[in-house]
Amino acid sequence: MSDGGNGKARSSSSFHFFAGLSSGILSAVLLQPADLLKTRVQQSHSNTLLATIKQIASGPSPIRQFWRGTLPSTLRTGCGSAIYFSSLNALRQQFATGSLIRTGEKAGQGHSSTLPKLSNTLNLATGAIARTWAGFLMMPITVLKVRYESNLYAYTSLFSASKDILRTEGLRGFFAGFGATAVRDAPYAGLYVLFYEQSKKRLSSLAHRVEEHANHAAVPSRLSSSTSAGINFVSGIAAAGLGTTITNPFDAIKTRLQLMPGKYGNMVHAAKRMLSEEGVRSLFDGLGLRITRKAMSSALAWTVYEELIRRAETRWSERIEDKV
Repeated sequence: MSDGGNGKARSSSSFHFFAGLSSGILSAVLLQPADLLKTRVQQSHSNTLLATIKQIASGPSPIRQFWRGTLPSTLRTGCGSAIYFSSLNALRQQFATGSLIRTGEKAGQGHSSTLPKLSNTLNLATGAIARTWAGFLMMPITVLKVRYESNLYAYTSLFSASKDILRTEGLRGFFAGFGATAVRDAPYAGLYVLFYEQSKKRLSSLAHRVEEHANHAAVPSRLSSSTSAGINFVSGIAAAGLGTTITNPFDAIKTRLQLMPGKYGNMVHAAKRMLSEEGVRSLFDGLGLRITRKAMSSALAWTVYEELIRRAETRWSERIEDKV
C-alpha cells in the first residue's frame, strides 16, 4: 500500500472504510446490552444499575430486551466507525510527511501498529476532527438509538420513531444534543488517539526488551501478530478508560438532551439543572458502564481494524515481492 498512484490511494481508502465498518458492527452487536444499560441509568439519577438489570430481566423476553436498539446501534457504530477510521486515515496520511513515517514504511520498525506515526499534537487534532465529522453525519441515528434504548418512548420501529421526532420536533430533533456530543467526542477521540499511540509505543518497546532478554540475541524488527494484537488491545482499553472518565459529564448531559429536549433545553441549561437538582454525581451517572463498554468497544474495534489493515498490507507486500 505504499504505491502513490491514484488507483492505489482509492483502494487503500476503501479498505480502511471496510475495516472500520467491520470492526464497528462487531463491537456494536456484542456490547449492545452495556450500551442499553448505560442509557437507562443516565436517563434518571434515581435509576441504579442493579435495579435496571432486575427490571429488564423480570420483564417479557429479557434477552431480546437487553439487545433492544441493536439495529440503530449497529448502523450508528458500524457506519460511524467506517467514516471515522477512513477520515482519520486520510488525515494521518496527509500529515505523515517529512520525517514522519508513512503506512507502507513502518512495518519493520518494531511497532505493533501499521498506521502512520504522528506527533502528539497531530494525534490529538486528527482524532478530534475525524470523530466530530463522523458524529455529525451519524447524529440522526444516534438520537434514534438513544430514544429506542430508553423506556421513555414506546417506539416499535425506527420508522415510527423517525415519524414521531419529525412531527413533534422537526429536523432539529434529529440533532438534539449535538453540541454536547461534539464537546464529548472531540476531546475523547483526540485524547484516545494520543493515549493509544503512546501506549502502543511504550508497550512495543517493552515487548522488544523482553524478547531480547529471553532470547539473548537480536530480536526480529517486526513483532509477531499475536503480540501486536495484544499490545493494541491493552492500549485500547487503557486509552478508552482515561478518555471516558474525562468526558463522561458531556455524555450524561447529551443523554438527557436527547431523551428530554423539552425539559433540558440546551447543554448549559441541562448542566445547571442536573447540578442543582441531582448534584455533581449526576454528571458521572453510567461512568462504570461507559468505561466498560467504551474500553471493550474501542479496544475490540481498533484491534480488529488494525489487524485487518496489517493483513491486507502484508498480502500486498508479498504480491509486490513476487512480481519483482
